[in-house]
Amino acid sequence: MSRPVIRPTGGRGQLRGRLRPALLGLAFILTSTLTWSAPAGAGPSDTGLKGAIDAILADARMDGGAASVVIADAATGERLYQRDGADRLMPASNTKLATSAAAMALLGPEYRFHTDVLSTGSRHGSTIRGDLYLRGGGDPTTLAKDYDRLAADLAASGVKRVTGRLVADDTRFDTQRLGRSWAADDESSYYSAQISPLTLAPDTDYDSGSAIVEALPGAAPGDKPRVSLAPLTDYVRVVNRGTTVPAGQTDTLAIERQHGTNTIVVSGNIPVGASTTKEWVTTWEPTGYAAAVFSDALAEHGIRISGSPRLGRATPPGAKLLASHNSMPLRELMLPFMKLSNNMHAETLTKTIGYETAGRGTWEAGLAAIGGYLGKEGVRTSTIRQFDGSGLTRMNLFPAEQLATLLLSVRDAPWYADWYASLPVACNTDRAIGGTLRSRMCGTPAALNARGKTGSLTGASALSGYVKDAAGRELVYSIVLNNYLASSVKSIEDAIVVTLAKSDTGAGTITAVAPNAVRTQELPSSLECSWQKPKFC
Repeated sequence: MSRPVIRPTGGRGQLRGRLRPALLGLAFILTSTLTWSAPAGAGPSDTGLKGAIDAILADARMDGGAASVVIADAATGERLYQRDGADRLMPASNTKLATSAAAMALLGPEYRFHTDVLSTGSRHGSTIRGDLYLRGGGDPTTLAKDYDRLAADLAASGVKRVTGRLVADDTRFDTQRLGRSWAADDESSYYSAQISPLTLAPDTDYDSGSAIVEALPGAAPGDKPRVSLAPLTDYVRVVNRGTTVPAGQTDTLAIERQHGTNTIVVSGNIPVGASTTKEWVTTWEPTGYAAAVFSDALAEHGIRISGSPRLGRATPPGAKLLASHNSMPLRELMLPFMKLSNNMHAETLTKTIGYETAGRGTWEAGLAAIGGYLGKEGVRTSTIRQFDGSGLTRMNLFPAEQLATLLLSVRDAPWYADWYASLPVACNTDRAIGGTLRSRMCGTPAALNARGKTGSLTGASALSGYVKDAAGRELVYSIVLNNYLASSVKSIEDAIVVTLAKSDTGAGTITAVAPNAVRTQELPSSLECSWQKPKFC
C-alpha cells in the first residue's frame, strides 16, 4: 500500500493575525552567541556544554519554571548534560514517544486494522434475511470512501435488500470515550475526539471522530454565511446563526458543537470578502457517525435496509464475512500519527494494544502493556506516570532522563528506521515530513538535521529526539519545560538543539545560541501547532 497523503489544511479562523513575536530573555541573549571553554580536566558535569545550556535555560521566561533536560551520546549512551533529569514534569505530546514505540514493538510494523461487514442471516437470491453487522476493528483512518467501497462490494455480490437492521459493532473497545481529566472545554475540538473502534475520518490527516465545517461570507451584508459539511450526513446537523457583515469589520465567526449533541452551531459575523473559516469539529458518538455514513452508502448502491442503525451490539459467533476493509500497515500510519501529533491515533493504539495483549480494549490494559514494554527497554517505570496515550491529560509525568533512555534503547529495534522516519524534521517545509517542526530552526545547522517529537499544553512544552553535532556525532536530547507563564518557550528548546547542531560536543569549547537568535514561530504553546491546523506549522 502506498504511503498516506497528508494534505495541507486551512487555518482556524480565530487564529488569523495572532502571531506574536518571540519574547526577549535575559541580557545574555541580546547577542546571538556566547562562548564557554571547559576547564582542564573537566568532567561531564562542568563541560562547556553545561555552561552553554545552563545559560540558555536562564532565559527570563523560565523564571519560576521547571526544566528537565538530558543530552546523551547516541552511540555510547554517555550523558553529556543533565539538568534535573529525574524531575517528573508534564511531557504533553512527548507521551507519544512511549505509545508509538510500544505500538511498533507490541503490534508490529505490519499490523493492520480491519473493518468488516458480516451477517448471520440466510441469503435468498438478492435478499439477506437477518441483520447486517458493521464491525469496527479500531481503524482511525477509515474515510467515507472506504465505507462506500464496502457498500459497493456488498452490492457487487448481488445483495439488494436486508430484512433486518444495520448493527454497529464497537465492542472491541470499552465504552469510555474520553480520556481521564481531558479538558471539558476541548470537547468540540477535533484533537479531543471520542474514541471508538468504529469511527470515521473526514480527511487524509485522519482526524477520526470529527467532521469538517466550512463557512464563506454571503454575497452581501445581512446574508447568511454559506456553510458546507464534510462528509455530508444527516447524523450531524448544522445550525447557521451567522451573519455576513460589511467588508473591513471584525471576523467573529465561530463554529462549535453543542454538548451531548451532534448539532454544530455557526455563530458570529463574517465580513464580505473574508477567507473561509474552516473547523474540524468532533462528533458525539462516533460509532453512530460511522454507521450513518455506511447506511447512506448502502442506499446509494441500491441496498435497502430496515430502520435506523443499532449501536453497540457484538457480532454473533459464526457470522459470515461479506466484505472487509484493511487499513494501511502501522509503519505507514506512524507518519500522520507522529508528524501531526494525532491524539486519536495514540488513544486508538493504546486501546488496541490492550485488546491484542490482554483481550481488553481499555486504557487500563493498554497502558499496563505499554508500561511493561518500557520496563524492558530500561525505562524506570516507577518514576513515570502515564494515564493516556497522547499526552492530552495533565496527569502524565515523565522525567527527561526516562525519555532519553527510551530514545537510546529503541535504536537497535528492527522497526527503528520506520519509527525514526515518523519523527518531525526541523525546517522541512513538506508538511508530511516536517510535521510539527516544519517552521522551526530554519536557517540553522539543525535544519533538516534535527528530528524530534514536540509537545505543548498550557504551561508545558517539550522536545525530544535526535540531532547530529558539527562533527557528525549523533546525540539524543530530551527537553521538558513546565510551569512557565510566558505564551511560548519553543525558542528556548530550539536554541538548545541548534547549539548542539553547530558545536563539536566532543571538543572543549561550546558556542551557545541565544533563543532570540533562532527563527521560531512563537505561537501560544497551549496546543500543538498541528492541532490548530495553521499552514505554517
